[in-house]
This record gives sequence, C-alpha cells and structure tokens, in this order.
Amino acid sequence: MAGHSKWANIQHRKGKQDAIRSKMFSKLAKEITVAAKMGDPDPDKNPRLRLAVKAAKAVSMPKDVIDRAIKKSQMGDASDYSEIRYEGYGVNGIAIIVEAMTDNLNRTASNVRSYFTKCGGNLGQTGSVAHSFDRVGEITYPASAGDADTVMMAALDAGAEDVDSDEDGHFIYCQVEDLSAVSDALETALGESTESKLIWRPQSRTEVDLETAQKLMRLVEMLEDDDDVQTVTHNFDVPDDVAAQL
Repeated sequence: MAGHSKWANIQHRKGKQDAIRSKMFSKLAKEITVAAKMGDPDPDKNPRLRLAVKAAKAVSMPKDVIDRAIKKSQMGDASDYSEIRYEGYGVNGIAIIVEAMTDNLNRTASNVRSYFTKCGGNLGQTGSVAHSFDRVGEITYPASAGDADTVMMAALDAGAEDVDSDEDGHFIYCQVEDLSAVSDALETALGESTESKLIWRPQSRTEVDLETAQKLMRLVEMLEDDDDVQTVTHNFDVPDDVAAQL
C-alpha cells in the first residue's frame, strides 16, 4: 500500500492560513449540516455526523459554529445538497478523485471540468480512476502518541489493517464499516486522535518532477478553492529534492 503523501505539508507551508482556515470551516459546516439532515442530529446516534463533528473539533472550529450547523439541518429552508464524485487525470496521467457537495450540479460540473482543462488534464467518467484507489477509514495520531511499534500493536488490537508512521505522525487504516469501532478502541489505547475520516487511498503513488508537481499543485489548489469541492485525492508524490524547490 502507498505511504502517506507529503503534499499536505507542502500545501500547508504554501497556503495563506487565514483564508484556508475560513474555507475549511465553511466546508466542514456544510458536511455537518448534511450529515445531521440525512440522519439523527445527535452525533452519538449518527456515525457520519460524529465523524464530521470530530473533524471540526480537530481544527478548533468553535462549538457555537458546530451547533449552528447542526441546527441549520433541522430548518425547513436548509439547502438541499447533492453529493457527487468526479474522476479524471492531471498531467502525466496522474489520477485524481474530486468529491463535491453542491446545490447546483451544472455549476459544479462546469467548474471542475474547466479546472482540469486549464491545467492540462481531463475529466473522465465515474469509475475511470477509482479502481486505482481503495475506500478506507483513516485515523491520524501525532508522532507523540508513541513509537511506530507501539502504535502498530495498538492499531492491530483495535481491528485496523495497516499503519504508516513517519515524522509527521501515524496514519492508521481500516475497513470503512469498522471506522467508528476502531477509532473508539484506539482512543482507549492511545488517547484522542487528531482526525478520523473516510478517504480514497491510492494503491500506489507516482513520484513527479518539478514541472509536473507545479502543474498538479495548481490543479489541486484550484479544485480545493472551489466552495463546492469537499475533498481532492490524487496518487502523486513529491520527492524531497523537488519539495525543497517548491
């Protein structure tokens, strides 16, 4: 299985943090509202909402903002969002999955297609790249949670299937349906996690050169800057020497 990508750290260093934080809060609030509307407004009775609230708390979203998002789900005039997945290729055949939540499918599809086109890629049919990824649960712990062996043993005891550990932390993977149970078991063993979520995990990663990395970064940034886009997943990795130049 592929290791954890360095992309997030590169992007974090590059980004304007206030703007990124504001957009992150907006997208998390949308997920909380939709999760609460589709299920029970009580996180203890709604696994999807519980994960969304946990993700919001992990980035220090204020409790009153979380509560407002949940209350909005119970209002009759709450927006009706559709969830949709787009799949395509960036330059050099890099596979990209885009998950969106939108109240206007035509607008979102047009925008996503234009981003791929502007950056030398192309949007494909649903299923065109998903076969190169596995849908799994990912639970993240900081490096301070313990050494790699300790975390590995705790993860296996909790029912997880795989762990990636590096200087950035520990990334624990499990089956989709096991995410809540594994997360709870790990919390007992290691304390509260940084994040628990469902992801598309690439089966392998492709290292890219500087020029390719710059083009792909531009595409990912354009996609993530779109208010309708919730997540962007890809299968490229940036070698340390290229990262240094970025």
